[in-house]
Amino acid sequence: MHIFPQLRKLEKKYGEALAVVGVHSAKFPQERETDSLRRAVLRYGIEHPVVNDRDFGIWSRYTVRTWPTLMFIDPQGKVLGKHEGEFQGEAMDGLLAKLISQFETHGLIHPKPLPILLERDKEKDGALSFPGKVLADPAGHRLFVADSNHQRIVVTSPSGRVEDIIGSGEAGLNDGGFTDATFNDPQGMALDGDTLYVADTKNHAVRKISLTSKSVTTIAGDGKQSLRFYSGGPGSAVQLNSPWDVTIHNGVLYIAMAGFHQLWRLDLATGTVAPHAGTGREHIQDGPLAESALAQPSGITNDGTSLFFTDSETSSVRRAGIALDGHVTSIVGLDLFTFGDVDGSGDDVRLQHPLGICMLEANLLIADTYNNKIKLVMPDTRTVATLLGGGAPGLRDGAGQTALFNEPGGLSIMNGKLYIADTNNHAIRVADLQTLEVSTLEVH
Repeated sequence: MHIFPQLRKLEKKYGEALAVVGVHSAKFPQERETDSLRRAVLRYGIEHPVVNDRDFGIWSRYTVRTWPTLMFIDPQGKVLGKHEGEFQGEAMDGLLAKLISQFETHGLIHPKPLPILLERDKEKDGALSFPGKVLADPAGHRLFVADSNHQRIVVTSPSGRVEDIIGSGEAGLNDGGFTDATFNDPQGMALDGDTLYVADTKNHAVRKISLTSKSVTTIAGDGKQSLRFYSGGPGSAVQLNSPWDVTIHNGVLYIAMAGFHQLWRLDLATGTVAPHAGTGREHIQDGPLAESALAQPSGITNDGTSLFFTDSETSSVRRAGIALDGHVTSIVGLDLFTFGDVDGSGDDVRLQHPLGICMLEANLLIADTYNNKIKLVMPDTRTVATLLGGGAPGLRDGAGQTALFNEPGGLSIMNGKLYIADTNNHAIRVADLQTLEVSTLEVH
């Protein structure tokens, strides 16, 4: 995700002299399905060819060791070299300019357009596009939907009637009124009275929305992905790295900072932002907050004492103390490459890249995203049980496990109903927590 914007700049600058081909060698089984890959291409706005390397054949032949890896191939098909990990656009720009100049001098580049039919040209646009998260507001009797690929927040009644739209629909980082402000892949939200806070993921920023004055302001991040770790500072001076979800407690906004593999905290009174848990190493390691290791936390909630979060790359659900002398403990989940779909207790449980999480009294509900299920997690007994979803990707209403979802990403509860951001179905689903009957909300 982090290198897509850099690649787009290079593709645009060098045009037909540079061809980018994406090779998708997926870690998780759900990602190996071609339809899942196609939806990812749409979600991330990819405009170059992508091959589904589901059996790791290309990965093996090019001796790839890590995600992401860039292979450089000359016009005669020879490998010039490779780069492992993320990169800075300026450095890569200079290298490509020299290579292209050399090959043009020798008459080896013959620019012509690639015969590409974009996947997005096959799609019909609907009311929502890949909604990542949803937040229910029982006091205001309304829903906030992160309409992520439409670059906006949609406010609806519980019946789906649109009451307001926050954002122009264009990708960007502009503050201002609801019709002028811009977002870039907004995800998790938290509400404090008439103020809504949003994790603006691809802007690497946290936004503050006044629902009374109908205005949007940026309170942390500057729109650029951080290339270094910070010990903390004023929100306007600290760069962030893919904030994915937020939760609020006692005037502090806690942030699931997926790109840093950390949890952060933002003091709303002082505007100061700092890491809260995690060293930044991508791993699963329990212990004191500052010594723990996380892996792409993507959903977060709290019960006033603890933060509960989905640690997506380790397919785990974990707990972190709110107090600064607290600890991180794993409820379920073992390591970066142990995943699956197994209910039960303790170390026997297997999840697959969970994203969404919310409190249900003393327990948790999670969106077990790549298993296309909604599961109940009981932290005290470390027990997990499937409530909703049959496992196969699809869009089907019904009771309990007869219902089908497609990579659900966000959850929120209001008046006995569970609202689900069913991301790949471009839909909000509604489950009655008494009957477990699932329906699809008609947004109109």
